[in-house]
Amino acid sequence: MVILDYGSGNLRSAERAVERAGADVEVTADPHAALEADGLVVPGVGAFSACMAGLLSVSGEKIIGKRLAGGRPVLGICVGMQILFERGVEHGEEAAGTGEWPGTVDRLEADVLPHMGWNTVRAPEDSQLFAGLDADTRFYFVHSYAARSWQLDSGLAGQQPKVTWANHGQDFVAAVENGPLWATQFHPEKSGDAGAHLLRNWLGTLA
Repeated sequence: MVILDYGSGNLRSAERAVERAGADVEVTADPHAALEADGLVVPGVGAFSACMAGLLSVSGEKIIGKRLAGGRPVLGICVGMQILFERGVEHGEEAAGTGEWPGTVDRLEADVLPHMGWNTVRAPEDSQLFAGLDADTRFYFVHSYAARSWQLDSGLAGQQPKVTWANHGQDFVAAVENGPLWATQFHPEKSGDAGAHLLRNWLGTLA
């Protein structure tokens, strides 16, 4: 298991959380290790454009693309999820994402920002990521930006994407299961037992 080190994200907390969930973890930017690992975690905190710049500096977009082309699992977390979309708009400035999914990440329309704290989500009944978790389970969010719509009908590996929603002022995408590419807007590594359960669910799908 590799956590991609591209200069953004709570690398050590993500490392500890994935280790607690039962995986052997390496934090590295080495392309060979990232390509060959059973699973790749792409964390991210801060600005969309800064995360993309860091990702490009280690050819992370190519690593993600090659893994997905081979059906190899990738898990994006927080801004590591946002950069999977086509573009992000912050403070009126637009930055290109990896383009794995169509759509734009932009500012939530809510009375209080950032959206910081515990919130419930609405997961599909057949979700593997949220399997075994009650509908009132809460996860920890810290963000002001999100994908507020989902535009992809037919997903990777010919599977229908499973989209989980949450609400803060308005609905936004809280998680996606799309073939080998899964992602969460919230932080599993900060979500206590619920986050640990979710990470075990993901690890359980790895070859």
